[in-house]
Amino acid sequence: MLPCLSIIFLAYCYFGNYVPGIFQIRGYSLSRIIQHMYLTPEGIFGLALGVSATFVIVFIIFGAFLSHSGGARFFNELALAVAGGRPGGPAKVAVVASGLLGTISGSSVANVATTGAFTIPLMKRVGYQPYYAGAVEACASTGGQLMPPIMGAGAFIMSEFLGIPYLTIAGAAVIPAFLYYAAIFTNVHIRARKKGLQGLPKEQLPALKEVMRADGHLVIPVIVIIATLLMKYTPLRAGFIGVISVIVVSSLKKNTRMSFATIFKALEDGARGALGVAMACALVGFIVGTSSLTSLGLTISNNIIEIAGGNLLLTLVMAMCACIILGMGLPTTANYIVCSTIIAPALIGMSVLPLAAHLFVFYFGIMADITPPVCLAAFTGAGIAGASPSKTGFTATRIAIASFMLPYCFVYNPMLLLQRVVYWELAILVISAFLGVMMLAGALEGWIFRDLRVAERAVIGAAAVAAIHHDITVSVCSIVVLLALSFYFYRTRCKAPSLCRTE
Repeated sequence: MLPCLSIIFLAYCYFGNYVPGIFQIRGYSLSRIIQHMYLTPEGIFGLALGVSATFVIVFIIFGAFLSHSGGARFFNELALAVAGGRPGGPAKVAVVASGLLGTISGSSVANVATTGAFTIPLMKRVGYQPYYAGAVEACASTGGQLMPPIMGAGAFIMSEFLGIPYLTIAGAAVIPAFLYYAAIFTNVHIRARKKGLQGLPKEQLPALKEVMRADGHLVIPVIVIIATLLMKYTPLRAGFIGVISVIVVSSLKKNTRMSFATIFKALEDGARGALGVAMACALVGFIVGTSSLTSLGLTISNNIIEIAGGNLLLTLVMAMCACIILGMGLPTTANYIVCSTIIAPALIGMSVLPLAAHLFVFYFGIMADITPPVCLAAFTGAGIAGASPSKTGFTATRIAIASFMLPYCFVYNPMLLLQRVVYWELAILVISAFLGVMMLAGALEGWIFRDLRVAERAVIGAAAVAAIHHDITVSVCSIVVLLALSFYFYRTRCKAPSLCRTE
């Protein structure tokens, strides 16, 4: 997909004089195109490739070392020990494990293929339909790209683009990531209670104490990374210290100790993983170079603003659709670079805070992985689950539907990104949004303490959507309404036998 897209953009540089309407340009000679793409910092050897050759490769190697030392096994067993025995436990394991691994892996699809091979069969075994199991894994794996500290390497590129410290971007992503996973976790819990699904038998689960005793020391490298970043070390140095800490810490126990062969294998896997990102960033250089050479990005941004008539909400809706389309089939880093080059200037032109604008396009570009028609993460999950790709994709979109509203909230109120914070207002916004994503999951599933009638689902759904809002007054009212409705559903759970589920 990405090479084809790059060829189309290069062809536009040369044949642009034949393009009708507002996108017509005078066309450039072959030598001028080559010069711009090869010799300027806005082409192949631009900011994106530079970041991939420094920050990104170090964290990919860190992920490979952590995986080869037993980190992937530890995260899976930790998730099993914590959530495996709960109602619908394997789905909760998928959410936790995929979130932990996804932020390091840097790829939604790779994360689904890795953790999905373990979690999807478990979900099917306890009673989840195959398409639902694939959708849950796709949503959980995709969310890893939105979750600090690494965010699929997108945070490092965003830091360079905006000239903002990496920690500021990681901090800004915390609340949206928390709400995203709250929505998915609530959805799988409600589905489990509605269908009467149980967790895995206790004898099939590892004991939390044993998991921490055997592999708990593997948490230390992650803590080291976060600590070094908080100490204002550069991401490059923090990543290097993290790699060294994996080697040192893993040697503390025989079952995690890395031999020379394992270290070389981790270096090989890290280099192979970095090659994919580097190739994507180099190819994206053609798109960025075309945008700067022909002013294509400025043209698109100006026309989005003009078509929207200066209306911010309409501009955001158009930007969302454009990001989902542009993000189809692209890896995380390439996805963000394309969207930020072409779409983000339109939002900044509407006086949106630059960090909010870039996180908005980053968010929706990644959502393309679970949004039909080209939802690669959902397709991968469907392949493992043996389910219909289209049904899995639409189910993934429904599970994550609350997350499609969150970027609008932080554009309108940057406090959710920890910008311009008034703490009591921030607390109200977070509580309201948290209740909103949970109740919206209940409305979509049709179950909150008991089965819901159609009218009840409509009311709770409307209140939940209002709760995921940027205005303090609306949030306060929504909190009151949602709590009152929850109390009503709880009190009536056994007073309407036809609607009541047995425990």
